[in-house]
Amino acid sequence: MIEQLIAEATECDFKVALETKKPKSWLKSVSAFSNGIGGTLFFGVSDDREPIGLSDVQKDAEAISRLIKERITPLPQFILKPLQEDGKNLLALEVSPGRSTPYYYKADGVMEAYIRVGNESVIAPDYIVNELILKGTNQSFDTLTTEAVKKDYSFTLLEATYLERTGLRFEPSDYVSFGLADKNGFLTNAGKLMTDQHTVYNSRMFCTRWNGLEKGSIFDDALDDKEYGKRRDWSVPPNGCHTIGRMWKMTGQT
Repeated sequence: MIEQLIAEATECDFKVALETKKPKSWLKSVSAFSNGIGGTLFFGVSDDREPIGLSDVQKDAEAISRLIKERITPLPQFILKPLQEDGKNLLALEVSPGRSTPYYYKADGVMEAYIRVGNESVIAPDYIVNELILKGTNQSFDTLTTEAVKKDYSFTLLEATYLERTGLRFEPSDYVSFGLADKNGFLTNAGKLMTDQHTVYNSRMFCTRWNGLEKGSIFDDALDDKEYGKRRDWSVPPNGCHTIGRMWKMTGQT
């Protein structure tokens, strides 16, 4: 059973025992799972996935619930499941991906947001925290409206590349459809990235090519991705990453 649950988990960590005196050792994973794609913490299981067992499952379950409520904010969604493997009592803490990011670990006047890097939970750098804040408000950097007015800029290269790749003209309404401008004529950050005037400096663009017409699971529907760091390369990417004429999610970072 335990091997099947591990295989089904999006991310997982193992704890031989519940550490109540140093709860940060596992609560940081609760924060990271909530800020990411979710995950499962297995208590009573060693790092090599051997069931060790817990002496008092009920007491440990109550402590886990209490410490999450006390030290993770906002409160994430989680489910505690008692398990038995080889006659040993275990606990599986399933943490759902959060919608109100960032989720912080708080203690002693300090609030820290964690993310997963490989199989570790690490403190999120500032730019990731900013992204999580936007995610928690259903926004992203590229969709934020700027003070730049569209009529003050040109998009010759963008329009020419779109025509070359698709055989279609880039219509005025397409700027709104593609998220490059709002209905009031103000450019978004994505729109500023695509101007002929090169108004955004020291930025990067990440492109992801999706299978189909809508963005879906990063595991099933993301075909490939590429990062562009030089502004002159953005409008006409190489064949491996056709930005224009396909469905892309663009994210700029300054």
